[in-house]
Amino acid sequence: MGAVKSAKGKRMPRAVRERQMMDAAVRTFGQRGYRAASMDEIAELAGVSKPLVYLYLNSKEELFTACIRREAQALIEAVRAGVEPGLPADRQLWTGLAAFFTHTAQHPDGWAVLHRQARTHGEPFAAVVTAMRDELVAFVTTLIGAAAREAHRGPELADRDVAGLAQALVGAAESLAGWANETGAVTAKEAAGTLMNFAWMGLGNLMEGRRWSPSR
Repeated sequence: MGAVKSAKGKRMPRAVRERQMMDAAVRTFGQRGYRAASMDEIAELAGVSKPLVYLYLNSKEELFTACIRREAQALIEAVRAGVEPGLPADRQLWTGLAAFFTHTAQHPDGWAVLHRQARTHGEPFAAVVTAMRDELVAFVTTLIGAAAREAHRGPELADRDVAGLAQALVGAAESLAGWANETGAVTAKEAAGTLMNFAWMGLGNLMEGRRWSPSR
C-alpha cells in the first residue's frame, strides 16, 4: 500500500502518514502522559480517523512502544552525529554532550516520553529505554577510556573507574536535561558546559593519579 487517505480524503504516502501519527502520538504522550492520552486525541491531532491509527498500530501500548523506540533511536543518532572523530577526547565528550542537550531541548515531548513516561509504566516500555541508556553509557565509556589513554602524565583509569564514571555522567546528563527542559533556565550549550566543568575537572585529577579520599 503506497498511499492512504486522510479523514478528508486526501491521499498521502504511507511513510508520511505514519510520521504524522507518530509525531501526534509523541506530542500527546509527552504532554498528557501515557494513561491520560487517548487514541481519539492522537487521531484528531494527526488528522486521521481512529480506525486508521489502529490499522497501522494495533493498540495504544504498541503505539507507545513505537514512539519510545523512535525517540530513543533519534537521540542516540544525534549524539553519535555530534561527536567529531579525530578531536581530542575532551572535545569529543563536549560535542557529544552538546548534541545530547540540543536534541532534548529541541524535542521536549520526545524527551518527556523517554525520561518520565516510559520509565514509570513498567515493561515493555522501560526495557526499551534501558537499552537506549546502555548504548549511551557504552559510547561515553569509550570516550572516557580514550581520554584516559591521552593522559600521558598519569596512569590509565581502571576499567571499573571508567564504567562507573560513564554511568554517573549519563545519569547526570539525564537529570540536567529534565531540569533544563522543565525550567528553561539554561541553554543546551550552558548545560553541556555545566556538566563538563563538573565532570572533566574531576576526570583530569583522576587521570593524573590524584584521588579524593575520606581519610584526608
